[in-house]
Amino acid sequence: MNRLATSYFGLGLVVGVLLAAGVFSFLSRDSEGGDSSKTLKLSHTLDQSHPVHVAMEFMQTRLAEKSGGLLTIDIFPNGQLGTETETIEQVQRGVLAMVKTSVAPMEAFIPEMGVFGLPYLFRDETHYWNVLNGDIGKQLLGLGAASGLRGLIYYDSGSRSFYTIDKPILTPDDLDAHKIRVMRSKMSMDMISQLGGAPTPIPFGELYTALQQGMVDGAENNAPSLETSRHYEVAKHYSLDEHTRIPDIVLFSQSIWNTLTAQEQRWVQEAADESVVFQRSLWKEETQKSIERLKANGVTVYHPDKRPFRDKVAPMYERFKDTAIGELVERIKETP
Repeated sequence: MNRLATSYFGLGLVVGVLLAAGVFSFLSRDSEGGDSSKTLKLSHTLDQSHPVHVAMEFMQTRLAEKSGGLLTIDIFPNGQLGTETETIEQVQRGVLAMVKTSVAPMEAFIPEMGVFGLPYLFRDETHYWNVLNGDIGKQLLGLGAASGLRGLIYYDSGSRSFYTIDKPILTPDDLDAHKIRVMRSKMSMDMISQLGGAPTPIPFGELYTALQQGMVDGAENNAPSLETSRHYEVAKHYSLDEHTRIPDIVLFSQSIWNTLTAQEQRWVQEAADESVVFQRSLWKEETQKSIERLKANGVTVYHPDKRPFRDKVAPMYERFKDTAIGELVERIKETP
């Protein structure tokens, strides 16, 4: 081996050791008794009072119980470790074990996930969960494994509706020239543009200030997120047009998953699955409570006619004919 080859080999070895050490630091520690225990770091951008965070705490408790404390989760809320996109990339690289994110930014990593951003795709909540729990949902969870992103579960995030500062959104015309914050998702931006608004991608953690300073005129989200983020302190109009149902997803680093034993993998999946049942029940309860608390805090809640919104976004479906997303749409329509 010549000197140059030796040099490259040594550099590669050092980099490999450093990367392995980095993954290990995010994964494991030695317990006082000498047995190896592992800690999985989980990041998300929501407040600790949000029902999805509460569900992740439930998963944290169940995993510790199932494993006898050998496998635990540390939860980092409020975007402490970065934005959704940044933490998805950390999970992809094996720097972070888990992330809870909306499916919307996932379309940059798995284009087929963009199907969830199509407005008025689901007939009702039952249809929505039949899709997520069926072959389509399972297929989409598995698509990221090859690129380092293992889908574990979906959490309910309800339906998304508009909240605004100066006036309610009662028809698509009310969005004219309005700057609306959206997630970093092409489908979300296309939807706002189709409705006549000006889509403005802003990280969720920066949205309160953006609303307060008038950088945007409004945003769109579910009731618990509007409440726990305290965006209602600035945006007093909430219009329940319920344009999309975009689930949350918990992702696991595929490279870190591969370091777990088969038993550890079962513990993780079982704890995650149990947290879904808990979260869905909690979500229904908290959504209605959030609506009542929003009203008590001076928010006016509106129920606009959804037909004009559906009609306005219909051309979006035409653009996806003869594409992978178009095929998914047809399969979703056929799901009972």
